[in-house]
Amino acid sequence: MTKPWVLDELAYAGHEHLDDAFVAGYDRKQGHPDPADDLAALAAHGIGDTATVVDLAAGTGQFTLAAARRFGQVVAVDISPAMQDTLRKRSAEAGLSNVSFAHAGFLSYEHAGPPADAVHTRNALHQLPDFWKGVALDRVARMLRPGGVLRLRDIVFDFRPSEADTVLERWMDGAVEDPAQGYTREDYAEHLRTEFSTYRWLLEPMLAAAGFDIVDVGFVGSVYGAYTCVKR
Repeated sequence: MTKPWVLDELAYAGHEHLDDAFVAGYDRKQGHPDPADDLAALAAHGIGDTATVVDLAAGTGQFTLAAARRFGQVVAVDISPAMQDTLRKRSAEAGLSNVSFAHAGFLSYEHAGPPADAVHTRNALHQLPDFWKGVALDRVARMLRPGGVLRLRDIVFDFRPSEADTVLERWMDGAVEDPAQGYTREDYAEHLRTEFSTYRWLLEPMLAAAGFDIVDVGFVGSVYGAYTCVKR
């Protein structure tokens, strides 16, 4: 039974993720991210053809569908019913029989069976305040086998607080004008006001405390991080 003090992930995920029209245009707004680098990162750290991979906050399945063609089993987890419905249809259309689905989030997904070999999550951990990020990362570590891999991509800030004005204005200068084609300045501003992207120097100790070694990290524009982590 859910404890009364546990954060409501659906409420924090953003109302747009429950909107069928938003979900239909989600991939275009995201820029159709190519999962090739994420698949390569997992493979480079020993995740093989028979692996079980959990895609946390799977969304419309850009990673899930590619991973299902590469690995043995993929569990697509998402808190949004609209996202899950879209991914179920796409998986069926692709004829993929090795994808299972869980309507859950970082704080509610319960992994069944043997520990997973890898967990992937993209652009979702920022929906949780830092206390709950720590809880989520601990839960991720506990669903992985020793030596299992976490591939994490998200808006993470690699700058000092005194640099915020300069870095964030530069980030916003790269926004698009058409909200159907990508993220606008107002989208970025709303993210900063209402969501919970954190500093690199806060996230990395959380990863360590959860039992992960960071084996590779790369940043784009001091605002977007890609982490490959191995469970100790």
